[in-house]
Amino acid sequence: MKTRIAVLCASLAVLAATAQSQSAAPSQPANTASIFGIWRCQMDGLPAVALNITDEGGSLSGAVLFYLHRRDPGQPVTASAGVPEPLFHPRFDGKTLSFEVSHRRAHPPRTLNDPPVAFQVTLQGPDKAQLINLSEAHDPNAPVYILVRSEY
Repeated sequence: MKTRIAVLCASLAVLAATAQSQSAAPSQPANTASIFGIWRCQMDGLPAVALNITDEGGSLSGAVLFYLHRRDPGQPVTASAGVPEPLFHPRFDGKTLSFEVSHRRAHPPRTLNDPPVAFQVTLQGPDKAQLINLSEAHDPNAPVYILVRSEY
């Protein structure tokens, strides 16, 4: 399990560096260091989200990995990693990180033509943040992802 997590973190780092070259990020304020690092969220005691934010190459970039949680009747909840996706158009204003993520590979084949999905990460403290899917922000039943920074 630790090997799988290490491989996934390495994949996130590679995608973060790659994403920097794919998205032309506007100039960022000097305080972007407050958002850098690997942020994780757990649900049901299992991984739910891993978010890597960096400034590789001099501009804000990153990648996100979502886990699919299965709740089969009579079985314990399981989590399987999806595909790490680069962040598109990351912007940070000192408190809130906004970005988009491709949704094409989320649930193929029905999502192959989906547009990117917009997200926001709002800092709640030095090592705590809240992630929301902006398309679900109006839904009171939408999941709330509390991220904890695990590495810088």
